[in-house]
Amino acid sequence: MTRAEGRAFKKRWRMVNEMEREELRAMPAAVKFRQLAALMALGRQLGWTEALREGEEEVRERWIQLRKAYDV
Repeated sequence: MTRAEGRAFKKRWRMVNEMEREELRAMPAAVKFRQLAALMALGRQLGWTEALREGEEEVRERWIQLRKAYDV
């Protein structure tokens, strides 16, 4: 791949990413919510909820420490 080809490749991907961002901005909140709900349901079906809960308390403690440190 030449330098020019590399630049063209990066430019095309920047354009693709920008189009995706525009599509997400234009998407109604209800559609985003349904997509999120579907992903959460899939996580439950795959048994990931317990694995995600394992680190939950640690994350809470970190947020508490950050709030105390920054008086939020």
